Amino acid sequence: MRSHARREAGSVTAELAACLPVLVLLLAVTLSAVAAAAARVRLQDAAREAARAAARGDLTAARRLAQQVAPGARLQLSNQVDEVLAVLRTTVHPLAGFLPGLALEERAVAAIEPTGIPP
Repeated sequence: MRSHARREAGSVTAELAACLPVLVLLLAVTLSAVAAAAARVRLQDAAREAARAAARGDLTAARRLAQQVAPGARLQLSNQVDEVLAVLRTTVHPLAGFLPGLALEERAVAAIEPTGIPP
């Protein structure tokens, strides 16, 4: 029994050394997915705030809010007949740039608020 135990000595270390790169890669992919999801939530929040401000007619506030909530994102506003569309785009670089960037885009629509001035 003791000779069998001596032959197996160090096998756990070898197995851990073989599995460690896989575990590190799995952790990196998980952290990247969480970072991308958080960036999408920030983009959606920024698009919603920008659309609301633009619907009130305050384009300066819309751009300022978009940059505060999602720094570095590009905002595009467009008016339809009775609503405003805000589109925010950004690129997320998972793992501090070791992987290619993910292009993210979020949209929000808000109804144009009446001005209170009769037609």
